[in-house]
Amino acid sequence: MKVLMVDVDGVLVHGRPSDGLPFATDLERDLGLSVEVLQREFFKCHWPDIVTGREPIEPRLSAVLQEIAPHLEAETLLQYWFENDSRLDPKLIDDLAAVRETGLALYLATNQEHRRAAWLMDELGLARHFDGIFYSAKFGHRKPAQDFFRLATTEAGASPDEILFLDDTLENVEAARVFGWNAVHWAAGMVLETAIAPFMATEENR
Repeated sequence: MKVLMVDVDGVLVHGRPSDGLPFATDLERDLGLSVEVLQREFFKCHWPDIVTGREPIEPRLSAVLQEIAPHLEAETLLQYWFENDSRLDPKLIDDLAAVRETGLALYLATNQEHRRAAWLMDELGLARHFDGIFYSAKFGHRKPAQDFFRLATTEAGASPDEILFLDDTLENVEAARVFGWNAVHWAAGMVLETAIAPFMATEENR
């Protein structure tokens, strides 16, 4: 293996820093906005275009908030979201660092819009731990689309069989395997060394 691709939400990041609950658990209490209304009026209608980079998040979110929560600025909601969806798995971060020291390149492979992708790297500090980020808004395709894996492979400068991928969504794992990546369906409680050992052993035996 030359490259290890890691999903963000559900693998590396798990909800609120304080307790791991979803970022919007107390949204109505804190910002006066119902999460159900936000899901219905914003995420359900507009997220597909935003997460694939066809539309920037700020103007669309601002327009929706004018209708459903006129007291709330888009920037306020974005910062609340990002800060409350940022609980890193410290054990996995340490284990990934050890793997990186062996010469394996580390990349994030994630469905994100532009703002949060930048925030994850710059504000949360993942740029210190990874060689880069491949994300859906940049590519114009989201996992599990085959074009996502094709573009990430090209950007990584590796062949599909040289890439190992961790994702908590089975559909994404299966799609990556179809493209030719090696892939692990990540679940709570898994240990990185154990999860990737079969693939590393295969590499050593070549």
